[in-house]
Amino acid sequence: MFIIGTEKLGVSFGEKVLLENVSFSVNQGEKVSIVGVNGAGKSTLMRLLYNRSLPYTGNIFIAKGKTVGHLEQQSQLNPEATVYEAALGVFKTLSEEERRLEALSEELKYDYSEDKIKRYSALQQRFEQQGGYEYKSRAKGTLISMGFEEEKLNLKVSALSGGQRTILQLSLLILEEPDILLLDEPTNHLDIRSLEWLEEKLKKIRSTVLLISHDRLFLDRITEKTLEIENTHAKLYSVPYSKYREQKKAEREIQDRHYKNQQKEIARIEAFIAQQKRWNREKNIIAAESRQKALDRMIKVDKAEALPESLSFRFSSALESGEDVLTVKNLSKAYGQTVLFRDLSFEIKKKDRFLIIGANGSGKSTLLQILAGNASADCGIYRYGYNVRLGYYDQYQHLNENSTVLEELWSESDLTHTEIRSLLATFLFKGDDVFKEIRVLSGGERARLVLAKLMQRKVNLLLLDEPTNHLDIESREALEEAILSFEGTVIAVSHDRYFINRIATRMLSFEGAGNVFEYNGSFADFSEYVSKTKNTSDVPSALPHDINSKNNWEQKKKQKQEERKKQSRLAKIEIELEEAETRIRAIDEESEKCATDYVALQALYEEKTNLEKKCDLLLEEWSSLEEN
Repeated sequence: MFIIGTEKLGVSFGEKVLLENVSFSVNQGEKVSIVGVNGAGKSTLMRLLYNRSLPYTGNIFIAKGKTVGHLEQQSQLNPEATVYEAALGVFKTLSEEERRLEALSEELKYDYSEDKIKRYSALQQRFEQQGGYEYKSRAKGTLISMGFEEEKLNLKVSALSGGQRTILQLSLLILEEPDILLLDEPTNHLDIRSLEWLEEKLKKIRSTVLLISHDRLFLDRITEKTLEIENTHAKLYSVPYSKYREQKKAEREIQDRHYKNQQKEIARIEAFIAQQKRWNREKNIIAAESRQKALDRMIKVDKAEALPESLSFRFSSALESGEDVLTVKNLSKAYGQTVLFRDLSFEIKKKDRFLIIGANGSGKSTLLQILAGNASADCGIYRYGYNVRLGYYDQYQHLNENSTVLEELWSESDLTHTEIRSLLATFLFKGDDVFKEIRVLSGGERARLVLAKLMQRKVNLLLLDEPTNHLDIESREALEEAILSFEGTVIAVSHDRYFINRIATRMLSFEGAGNVFEYNGSFADFSEYVSKTKNTSDVPSALPHDINSKNNWEQKKKQKQEERKKQSRLAKIEIELEEAETRIRAIDEESEKCATDYVALQALYEEKTNLEKKCDLLLEEWSSLEEN
């Protein structure tokens, strides 16, 4: 049953059109992701669905009587309220009725009239039916289940971290139990365990969910439909995120091929018409007019719209480092009584991609700051190997707020003005964007600028602290490709499971209370290992480096065999495509030579149609193999 949607929705800011002719509908209980590049209009659409606070054209529909809850990127919580008070605020009506009951109870001590007894009895009955006697315990229980220990319930909102505020806002929405949940970047600031907890909650919830997130794994696990916003328009796909990407790519390739083939056919027919007109005999004029009518009746295939601009870059490599890149021995760090890590030892070899994961506040970023020379350890040592040149990406993005984008990059570069402008354009700073002051940049723009600064440095070791934060999906994928093609070594902190799974060859997991252990393998293997472990207390402080080595070797052997088969099939597909395209071109030439032989033309037309269908199928198979 339909519950929320739009019809021909449009939003403009001055001459800039953000959304145009956006129409879609969502049924009750469905979970839909809203995707698109930063600035495409996703958050604007969600704000309009919630409170229509911006001028728009078209229509917005929400089923009668349905309630809507909205999680925004910017917290709307009262900073002076405590965590518990914020949760009780959801039950404002019940708390007011509770105060009226208490006031009536006091009055009854002195005035036990029949009228007041009836009023008290009616109010008490309604209060009980609405859950008045349970709302405080519900609020407290939900907060505790969301990870707020009892001693943190009296913390002020202003004292909470970004992740804790997000979890508090989600807690309030769960307590409200709206029919429709609009979630704008709910995964921001959440660590992996919080992400997995939220996934389980959203899977079980009965509400209809519209979700904006750049976490690809999260989208795949929660949603069954994908609403894409691109080039001011929207299209609803009835598949989760990963399948939407595959479907979109295949559709674009087929559309592009059909467009090109039709343009060739149009050019051929137009040439035939021109030739017949030049001959200017009666039968030629009739043939030309017939072809012109056929051309006029032809349903034209539109050219696929240009995709939004995206990043494409590589990190500049310095001279190769030695085989031993970094040695850490007995490193310890604590703040007061809180131990982040103790006697931490590990080694990093050349071309390792070493991912550091764990809960928020467990010490991951602190370790990276120590290794970058921006913080000191309590004890222990770390030593870089021969010819190591490191570049550090700081998640806090320390930039000169008073400088422009151009000045910030130029201040640390020996490139020419033209080269700087070209580099900035690669990171989507074009035209007057380069003269923007740092203070007005969005989180995504700041992240791209820091990456641009890092890219121009000649390094062979990258230290990356939450590099995917603030980046849209396309930019995250560009970053992943840049890291995978980097010839040096990578040490990174991240909560992005998709990113970790693509990048990691080894991992260091921070489990809190000083418990840290190393795992040699991919994130998928690590997750499987942890799922087999009853609880985190069972996880040893260190794992042997050869754990599952035989299984891993067998798996890698099998993967290599499958990869060889895939590459062989891809090569065959390319040969078959080339042969089919060659034959299609030959058919076009033969058709021109026998323009009046309709029997031969029909045979050639049928052969060409079959070849085009074959090409479409081959392209779909090629696309599927490439994605996998």
